Amino acid sequence: MVTEPRPELLQMAESVARDKGIQPDEVLEAMEQAIQKAGRSKYGHEHDIRATIDRETGAIELMRCIEVVEEIENDVTQMTLAEAQKRQPDAQIGEFLTEPLPPIDFGRIAAQTAKQVIVQKVREAERERQYQEYKDRVGEIVNGIVKRSEFGNHLIVDLGRAEALLRRDETLPREVFHNGNRVRAYIYDVRQEPRGPQIFLSRTHPQFMAKLFAQEVPEIYDSIIEIKAVARDPGSRAKIAVLSNDATIDPVGACVGMRGSRVQAVVSELQGEKIDIISWSPDPATFIVNGMAPAEVTKVVLDEEQRRIEVVVPDDQLSLAIGRRGQNVRLASQLTGWDIDILTEAEESDRRNEEFRARSQMFAEVLDVDEVIAHLLVTEGFSTVEEVAFVPTEDLAGIEGFDEAVATELRDRARNYITSQNEQLTTQRKELGVADEVATLDGLNPAMLVQLGEKGVKSLDDLADLASDELRDIVGHTKLSAGDADTIIMAARAHWFEDEEAPSEAAAEAAPEADAENAESAKKEPA
Repeated sequence: MVTEPRPELLQMAESVARDKGIQPDEVLEAMEQAIQKAGRSKYGHEHDIRATIDRETGAIELMRCIEVVEEIENDVTQMTLAEAQKRQPDAQIGEFLTEPLPPIDFGRIAAQTAKQVIVQKVREAERERQYQEYKDRVGEIVNGIVKRSEFGNHLIVDLGRAEALLRRDETLPREVFHNGNRVRAYIYDVRQEPRGPQIFLSRTHPQFMAKLFAQEVPEIYDSIIEIKAVARDPGSRAKIAVLSNDATIDPVGACVGMRGSRVQAVVSELQGEKIDIISWSPDPATFIVNGMAPAEVTKVVLDEEQRRIEVVVPDDQLSLAIGRRGQNVRLASQLTGWDIDILTEAEESDRRNEEFRARSQMFAEVLDVDEVIAHLLVTEGFSTVEEVAFVPTEDLAGIEGFDEAVATELRDRARNYITSQNEQLTTQRKELGVADEVATLDGLNPAMLVQLGEKGVKSLDDLADLASDELRDIVGHTKLSAGDADTIIMAARAHWFEDEEAPSEAAAEAAPEADAENAESAKKEPA
């Protein structure tokens, strides 16, 4: 049964929708669900009660729906086709017949229940609107007002059309906010949670500082200057690497501003956080030297495989390079993405002298030469016996004090030593039970084979089961690159695929024979 037009319902829906920032239709759907719930309470929850509100007049229609089925499973909400056609001759299976119900006279309890349903549905619609509005705003800076504190120190921030959460660990040290304080923060995440969509803010996120610079420096906003990397120790110190796409503009000077006005605005927002602005460089060594500022760097040694770098600084610069509690070197490492080891010039000199002494002693013992010749070899850059054994004779003879005869003798001694060592290692490898198939793989020398045998890797299957990192752990990361390790492991796995191909090859070989046999039998059969 349809009630009289009720335009006040439509006006109320529009008012609520306007206040909550949602669509009027969502409010009307919430009202329909509330009326349906009240109808089930009055006529029985087992019935399929439905309500609709006319979007033009506001009239309410309440009805009971019955499904037309072949076989009844629920005699309250279903009926057979024969029964349905008595009421409606053109009824079909799968259709719903409707029975009008009289309007509900809402009592106090029913009205309260309806109100709760409407409030809940409106709140859900409002949360969905908030999620849809803010899910694409991750990475923006927003301004809000602290509304209240929850769970001790977590702050609820009113953004105008939504509320956001600012956790205590996402605020700067010694930073205190009270209700009504204005706060500027960075949206780092928006996600759906059981209690509704949550907007998470941060004032410690590295990108918060990057976005602040973009607001203060027009060249960054216009993409003339790029922020390539940021590292922060929130509330204390930060480093930011910048690059200019215009050769006429100094990126560091533009970010600092006239008399430091631009960087000072960012520092004030970050409660006095000290900011080092450095030039970014595609060359890792140059970038790391810049990143170590304000410390001076005299020498760097890179290990690109491990992404480690040794930085040598003057003795009086060590404390400055490390920083208070390791802050400077830690931020430089975060900024560049490299692990940084710091040595003083004295430490680096001592280590270099020790390496020189150890290599000289090794050459003297292995090649049976005096200290003068051993020192000359190390001075010329030789570090292993293999290098001496396989270097061209003219290169050795070109060393001051050497001639061709000395060079030839040194090469022969180095090769004899390597041959002797390989024979010993091969014997040891066989005693350990490492298969000859493993020994024939390219990339593995006798010393590596012995190391594998000591770790129980003795067959091709044993080697094939390893990951590249495991293989490098056994033989030493400096002796085998990740790419070479992958190549060796794939070579060890090759026999797995040969076993799979064998049946198909046999079938291919047998196919011509089968065809010949079929042809021969066809000739013998009578026509």
